[in-house]
Amino acid sequence: MRDHRRDGVPLGNLPLELDAFVGRAAELAELAGALDSGRLVTVTGTGGVGKSRLAARAASRCAPRDGVWRVDLAPVRDEEFVDYAVVEALGLTDHTTRLPRETLVAHLAERDLLLVLDGVEHLVDACAALTADLLGRAPALRVLAVGRRPLGVAGERLIPLAPLRPEEAVELLTVRAGQRHLPCGQDALEGDGEVRELCRRLDGIPLAIELAAGRLGALSPGQVLRRLDDRFRLLTGGDRTALPRHRTLRTAIGWSHELCTPQERLLWARLSVFAGPFDLEAAEYVCSGEGLAADEVLDVLSALLAQSVLTREETVAGVRYRMLDTVRAYGADWLEATGDATRLRRRHRDWYVGLATWCELEWFSPRQREVAVRVDAELPNLRSALEHCLTEPDEAHLGQYLAGALWFHWVGCGRLSEGRRWLEQAVRLDAENTAGEQPRLKALWVLGYVAILQGDTVPALAALQECREEAERSANPTAVAYAEHRTGCLALVTDDMQRAETLLRSALERYREIGELNSNVLMGQVELAMTRAFQGDLPDAVRLCEDVRQVCEDHGERWARGYALYVLAYAAWSDSRPERARELLTDCLSGAHRFRDQLGSVLAVELLALVTVAQGDAAEAAVLQGAAGRMWPSVGLPLFGSAHYNAPHELCEAAAREQLGDERYEECVRHGARLGRREAVSRALRRPGTPLPVPRGAGRRARAGARTAKPAASPTRKGEETAG
Repeated sequence: MRDHRRDGVPLGNLPLELDAFVGRAAELAELAGALDSGRLVTVTGTGGVGKSRLAARAASRCAPRDGVWRVDLAPVRDEEFVDYAVVEALGLTDHTTRLPRETLVAHLAERDLLLVLDGVEHLVDACAALTADLLGRAPALRVLAVGRRPLGVAGERLIPLAPLRPEEAVELLTVRAGQRHLPCGQDALEGDGEVRELCRRLDGIPLAIELAAGRLGALSPGQVLRRLDDRFRLLTGGDRTALPRHRTLRTAIGWSHELCTPQERLLWARLSVFAGPFDLEAAEYVCSGEGLAADEVLDVLSALLAQSVLTREETVAGVRYRMLDTVRAYGADWLEATGDATRLRRRHRDWYVGLATWCELEWFSPRQREVAVRVDAELPNLRSALEHCLTEPDEAHLGQYLAGALWFHWVGCGRLSEGRRWLEQAVRLDAENTAGEQPRLKALWVLGYVAILQGDTVPALAALQECREEAERSANPTAVAYAEHRTGCLALVTDDMQRAETLLRSALERYREIGELNSNVLMGQVELAMTRAFQGDLPDAVRLCEDVRQVCEDHGERWARGYALYVLAYAAWSDSRPERARELLTDCLSGAHRFRDQLGSVLAVELLALVTVAQGDAAEAAVLQGAAGRMWPSVGLPLFGSAHYNAPHELCEAAAREQLGDERYEECVRHGARLGRREAVSRALRRPGTPLPVPRGAGRRARAGARTAKPAASPTRKGEETAG
């Protein structure tokens, strides 16, 4: 990705250009002018004409203060997920019950940002409504839309994109052919009259030219031209003057399809079942069989790659392959025609159910971070599998299983809102026939867990009670343990410490009896430690969390470990060891931020503020409190409305106000409240003494009162127990 940064904070996600950008100087200038003068610009044009590439190039030349962010809408099929796709592209997390639209408005309200909505044509109504709403409520926001149709929003400036001019078309073909190191050489192609005629016949459409360039390793330009020309004549009855551009592109794709071997055509059609990028292992499983062996897939896939039917991407999740939407649509038509679409969708579903199962198991392992990255990369295909399970008759149990198996992603990686949507659909589906079955029971306790983290206690309690009742009727000790555990969490966040301790101890004993050990079990022990700390027994809380940390070290677990570190950091602060507390919190915050765990992040920032005031920097402590205050609305009710959770915050505020005075304290808090999440985390992770921007008059450190009175209760909050 193109990773612009400010103070180490990423300011955009534009994809890197993997090959040369050819021509379009006039169009780039026009688009740049439109972006300078208008807030909504839409690039329109036929499929394959290069809209996305032009938009990305123009956007990369913009320099809004808060970056350029691209949203790929091609994999989105349901209009309900448009807002979620934008939230995801912006890297936002929200643990509350707020709709994603409100999360977007809150984030964008004061930001100078360019949002690129790429691929709006199949979601025009939803994209138009979103764009109009955001532009009306975020005055510094600009939107660059890309699609075959305009949005139809007031103030929209349209930039229709025509095909390449003849000289640009020739240049594109020769450059792409040159990248393949063809024996004839780029210079020879540039002077070849047949190359010019070929580009003319392809109507200057970049995608069609790319496909033709992919054939020049096996065919001469003349051979390509003659084969293509024969197809045009067939489709137009010999009238060479009647070639609409959409027909030209489809003809070029169809011609490329005809030149494929039978195996290449078969794989092309089968790969269309993927909703987004995919890796080789997925292709081998999903697409093999009945005419294509698994060990043949790589060679056939490589051939499609060489012909520009597929593109290859280097991502943080490894090498992945992508099919352009137009090319995928062509393959999908062929797949339907073969009568094999239903079988392929089931194989696709099976692969991603299996992947979710593997990821859930590996979450409790040294590969936890790898799992988080992998599921992020696979979301378009996982959503497709969920949708298939939840809309096909007799597959409710698979939908419930898949929604529940992804608990670690919904909870640990900042996707509570989306997870709740899938879970609620899953538990409603065929409830009578699946009552008491393990997949539904798991979906219920995960739903309760998610609702607790969102601060929605009534639905949480309803889901957990239903889970326990069904589990007891069906004699399912595992589901009983999880229902009891999460009910204990609910008691914890509502300040009922004695009940929370009783339920959590009982759940942990049940886990021991059935031999259950995973991240959830460890979080239960951390939550028990919280109840002990809140009741004044810090030594017992430390003992419990040191045990959790050791188990995490043994298994390579990082997520639950972060919450144990939080409790240990508070104990270190209470024991007059602020440097040790800062060390533990830095580790905790770094891990939570990597997992996009908003709850773990804001808890660490809150406690770092308390440590910072103890170390004598009241101004910076107030800045961190302001930053945490901005983060809390995305988590839920600040400090969960709990007296226990609020104690560290009140201690910090009292000490900082005493040392700074009310006016300077409020000034510093306002400064912190202007920091985005990434900026806040980056600032919190800096070592003391590092020069930092502070508000006027806050540069002097207040040294008095480096230590404040200890609270009677521990700092922990529900957040620790339940990751965000």
